[in-house]
Amino acid sequence: MSRRLLPSGDAALLVECDSLDEVLALHDALAADPPQGLVELVPAARTILVAIDPGRLPLESAATWVRRITAGAVVDAVGPAPATIPVVYDGDDLAETAATLAVSPEALVARHSAAEWRVAFIGFAPGFGYLVSDDWPFEVPRLDAPRTRVPAGAVALAGAFGGVYPRPSPGGWRLIGRTDATLWSPSADEPALLAPGRRIRFEAVDAS
Repeated sequence: MSRRLLPSGDAALLVECDSLDEVLALHDALAADPPQGLVELVPAARTILVAIDPGRLPLESAATWVRRITAGAVVDAVGPAPATIPVVYDGDDLAETAATLAVSPEALVARHSAAEWRVAFIGFAPGFGYLVSDDWPFEVPRLDAPRTRVPAGAVALAGAFGGVYPRPSPGGWRLIGRTDATLWSPSADEPALLAPGRRIRFEAVDAS
């Protein structure tokens, strides 16, 4: 694994990795051994922002900590049980997406709901988590033309990622279902349901 540390102001370092897998492994390892003065770890597709309180953790000490951490050492760590998101699988793109992947809609739903997903990072909109899974074999093409409005709660696929739209917004991901779960609540103690590192399962439910 290679990692490159870049300055990012007086209270953060940006760690560049070669792949998302390296980001996930390093994020787990850093989160498992946080020093005093660490404020937040913010993973992205190829980077991790390490935010610190420089009065308690000088930048040089933070850099030394990052360099010393051995990624992959906590792959078997036991975390909280996965959160379950109920889904009505009736998305507008379900049938077409299944046909594109050469499976039936029922098989696509079965694979999506059987997989254990992990929130790799958040972005695009507050509360929008990019989900990955070792159980998910598909690479899903985006729509040729993005929708101007995707409803809140739309369960979607694009590339190797799964996701759920936390609020109405434009979007080019393929919609396979919908949920009533609250993905983003700014007044909650934990505003984002899909926080980085959280494990997720989707449960097929009937429309009410």
